Amino acid sequence: MTQSLAPAAAPTSAPGPSGLSRPRRVLRAVAVLSCLPYLGLKAAWIAGSHVGIPEGSALLDDRVGMAVINGLSVLLDSAVIVLALVLTRPWGLKVPAWLLAFPVWVATGLLAPIMTGFPAQLVVKAFDGGRTSSPGREAFLYEWVFTVVYTGFILQGIALGALFVLYARDRWGHLWRGRVWELPVGVVGPAHRALAVAAAVLALLPLTVHLLWACGVTAGLSEGRAADRTADFHVLEAVYVMFLVAAVAGGFLLAFRRGRALPVAVPLGLAWVGSGAVACWGGWLTLASLGGVEDLADRPTPLMSLAYAGQMLVGFLVAAIGVYYFAERSARAARRAA
Repeated sequence: MTQSLAPAAAPTSAPGPSGLSRPRRVLRAVAVLSCLPYLGLKAAWIAGSHVGIPEGSALLDDRVGMAVINGLSVLLDSAVIVLALVLTRPWGLKVPAWLLAFPVWVATGLLAPIMTGFPAQLVVKAFDGGRTSSPGREAFLYEWVFTVVYTGFILQGIALGALFVLYARDRWGHLWRGRVWELPVGVVGPAHRALAVAAAVLALLPLTVHLLWACGVTAGLSEGRAADRTADFHVLEAVYVMFLVAAVAGGFLLAFRRGRALPVAVPLGLAWVGSGAVACWGGWLTLASLGGVEDLADRPTPLMSLAYAGQMLVGFLVAAIGVYYFAERSARAARRAA
């Protein structure tokens, strides 16, 4: 987002030093406290503890790599605490728009698939006899670790998402009022449409392969990944498909002004959540694939790498549509106010 998103004066509905509402205080506390189990586990692993890690886990094969990944994870989850403070303190209103929007977009992208995928995995697992690992494969982590960590992530996503919606409504609510058909022509133009088309074309490859993998096809998967498939794997692939569709649909609706009766917040929400999910998870999976994997069977295939990189690019293109939209509408609002 651009700096011009910020209005000339802080909105009167924003919380003051002693005027923070009880719901916002509760949401902030939930966001902060829900980070502690994850941060505690990561700190223990960095210190050399094996709590929650069974003997024979692949996590124990590369201690240096594990320490680096865990350190990065600690930084990412600690950012949730910082964001919760920014969204609820008076000085948070002075933070440049782009400096706040980007980390919130990343947090949305990382948490949204977990918030949807983990409950779906629990439901599928209940009808799948509770099978959590493939025959002949050592458990990656004890099952209680996933339950504790992902429950914390879901609470973080709910609390942080609610806080950001309240904050954004106070600071930028005027930028997404109205319906799609009411958008001035200059707010969505050729640049938006070009980005939307490019995103749709690039989405074809990752969308196709994730859909095939969700349906049980193993073509393009590494030997180890194909052998390690469970119900959880199929659910996760279906989640990737869902967010790819959401990202492309949000960008298309906004750029081509389709769904004209829809509130503007609908395509913006689809574009925000969808682009964040596919870009951040595509980037995370790409980063993980670059790490040293000793077992050749577990190394990502070229098709897997292309799918991850493709969905990352789709996410950034759709996000760019949102950036253009807010920049244009913010500029128009500033000109009217001048």
